[in-house]
Amino acid sequence: MPLVGAARWRARVAQYYQARLVLLDGQVLEWPAEGPVRVALDGACQVAVNASQGLAVDLRGNLLRWSLGQPGLECLLDEVALVAAGDSGLLVIRDNGSLWSLAAAAGSRWQQEAPAATHAWVGDGADYFVDAAGDLHVRGLAHRGQYGNGCLTVAKGWVKVAGEAMQVVAHTGHALYLRSDGQVLGTGGNRFGPLGTHGYGDKADHWGPIFDGASSIATGSRHSLAINALGDLWVWGAGAGLVPQRVMEDVLAVDGGDSDSTVLCADGAVWAFTPGAAPWKLPMPG
Repeated sequence: MPLVGAARWRARVAQYYQARLVLLDGQVLEWPAEGPVRVALDGACQVAVNASQGLAVDLRGNLLRWSLGQPGLECLLDEVALVAAGDSGLLVIRDNGSLWSLAAAAGSRWQQEAPAATHAWVGDGADYFVDAAGDLHVRGLAHRGQYGNGCLTVAKGWVKVAGEAMQVVAHTGHALYLRSDGQVLGTGGNRFGPLGTHGYGDKADHWGPIFDGASSIATGSRHSLAINALGDLWVWGAGAGLVPQRVMEDVLAVDGGDSDSTVLCADGAVWAFTPGAAPWKLPMPG
């Protein structure tokens, strides 16, 4: 049961500001400055990325890490179902459903955080996970309303802040979660509109509704995204406005960066787009 829950959210697209990875037919594609390349690993089922490192879970459940644009793989952990990455470190859900963390500081060791989780995310100063009951938990910074419970000061340890959650994503001071009924709710900083009209101009310190009918969600630093059951991609925030706008169809996966997003379509094509502008197709490795 835990593996099934976590496996549902294995990311096929990962973006952190300008760094981007896409998983296509088991192969990991990377777009460094010198042009697109295939990462030399033998099959993968998930990707994640931070500012300087790429990560993948291979078909045997090994968590692999490499420096972006460089050869060489390091195995960090086995029996991994899902990984989330950010500058503060990693969150990992293992095959037995347990949640573990690894801080970014040199010499850090893996620490168990919770006995059961189905999704997890490393945000910009605040981390999140969904437990087996669908309860959403957060730890870390709260000054922009990242907890969604009215608190603006850091609490000790993990804090339960919502229920009926399936997926959670976060970026620069804001967070979204996907509720079991398909509604997307958000909290935190909203100067540029990644939460739509909810707290626009400053911040929201409580979770509020933004979008209905989503099957998965993503967010960049200033805009947010949702894919519905039909495969339509919607965006709102900087460049797109506060009301969600439909921008593409037949979309399998998406993730947001600084000002643009990376999109994997059902036909295997990989696109990028800046909200408010036309998408462009990314070059593929030769």
